[in-house]
Amino acid sequence: MHILFLTDNFPPEVNAPASRTFEHCRAWVAAGHQVTVITCAPNFPKGKLFDGYRNKLWQTEERDGIRVIRVWTYIVSNEGLAKRILDYLSFMFSAILASPFVRKVDVVVGTSPQFFTACAAYVVSRYKRIPYVFELRDLWPESIKAVGAMSDSMLLRLLEKLEVLLYRKAAAVVSVTHSFRRNLIGRGIASDKIHVIINGVDLRVFKPRKPDAELKRALGLEGKFVAGYIGTHGMAHALETVLDAAAKLRQRPEGDVYRIVLLGDGASKVALMRRAADMGLDNVVFVDSVPKAEVTRYWSILDLAIIHLKKTPLFSSVIPSKLFESMGMGIPVLHGVAGESAALVEREGVGIAFEPEDSTALAKEVARLRTDTSLYEKLKANCIRAAPRYDRTKLAATMLDVLVEVSVSASKAMRTR
Repeated sequence: MHILFLTDNFPPEVNAPASRTFEHCRAWVAAGHQVTVITCAPNFPKGKLFDGYRNKLWQTEERDGIRVIRVWTYIVSNEGLAKRILDYLSFMFSAILASPFVRKVDVVVGTSPQFFTACAAYVVSRYKRIPYVFELRDLWPESIKAVGAMSDSMLLRLLEKLEVLLYRKAAAVVSVTHSFRRNLIGRGIASDKIHVIINGVDLRVFKPRKPDAELKRALGLEGKFVAGYIGTHGMAHALETVLDAAAKLRQRPEGDVYRIVLLGDGASKVALMRRAADMGLDNVVFVDSVPKAEVTRYWSILDLAIIHLKKTPLFSSVIPSKLFESMGMGIPVLHGVAGESAALVEREGVGIAFEPEDSTALAKEVARLRTDTSLYEKLKANCIRAAPRYDRTKLAATMLDVLVEVSVSASKAMRTR
């Protein structure tokens, strides 16, 4: 089977969509299938081209047996909704124009967060007369409304109608959470075509390892109890809460023992750094994004992983992928996301959930886990025990079953016409 996958995030980018897509496609190739990915030149999250790449009309490469076609897009920094939508639209049109040059495709997949990629997949499916699958990673455009980037308007309602149309036209929808599935069913999408395949972790990469002594020394973390956030610094993540917790930890009698590491980039990073400087937070260490091969070095220096999103009902339906990476590394989680992901944390016993945007609770739990070694070791052991249940290779095989079923059903339908 030949799978065409459309995504505007792909390695060497290191965000969650890029990792999931690459690891799934790599597994499908290993299973004997042909996979072509149409993507753009890597530029996320800073909106700057990675070294060695150009923003050309067409360039190709191969990664672990995956044919990768990179097309031109309007590249902008992750600031300003209007410019980002132009970025999304440019990829949609470029992907549509590039797809005719990919021959003998059996199924096309379009992945969110933004759904213009799924728009491209639907158009491609029509002119190639093949089924298309919508991989649902985020309820867009609802998510941009939730973070305040866009208010209710005629444009938003039109986008929401287009979103529902794309769900209806898909041969299958692969949702990353059960909450998303319930949302779609409530909006009239047939339940039998919605498959839940949650995010997971590449256990060959994310596994327990000794703290990187050289890195701890370089960052001034020797002898410190380190809690860290690794990921995008955006409006949705409300990382001001983490800074406020750092300020509260400094006020404790043993305050100098704590350090907070924030690794990543995004639209809010400059403002966060400025705020930390204004607050005099010498216990906060900012680190820019690092290549994927380096990420586990930084995970290894953490005693605790902080996961946090803005307090809004929409985010009760998401499960941040970094949760599974921390589990794979054997690092207990302080989880500031309500809903389905908090239930998972509590069910697996891999961390402590706290109310989003509650900096007092976050600081309290950091201090608690430093002193309660029995609880800390229990959570750590639970992480290691639970991680294999979220093995990305197994989850990729489950999604492959969906794609094969869709392709076979389409072939049967064509023969009966």
